[in-house]
Amino acid sequence: MEIRIGITQTPRELSFESSQTPDEIEKLVSDALASGTGHLSLKDSKGKLYLVPVAGLAYVEIGSEDTRRIGFVG
Repeated sequence: MEIRIGITQTPRELSFESSQTPDEIEKLVSDALASGTGHLSLKDSKGKLYLVPVAGLAYVEIGSEDTRRIGFVG
């Protein structure tokens, strides 16, 4: 699923694919905001780790788990 993160005072957003479920990602974001740890930690589907400062979060968009269709759609 695709995750898009907006960061304040940055014109571009961070976008990547993750193998985690939407519920797992939502819990990680909520826990980071509530605990005040200073950063949000997420992994993409290739194993890269992303650390985003909680103070700079503008939004986190969690995509659906739909698979992409290949070919012509009728």
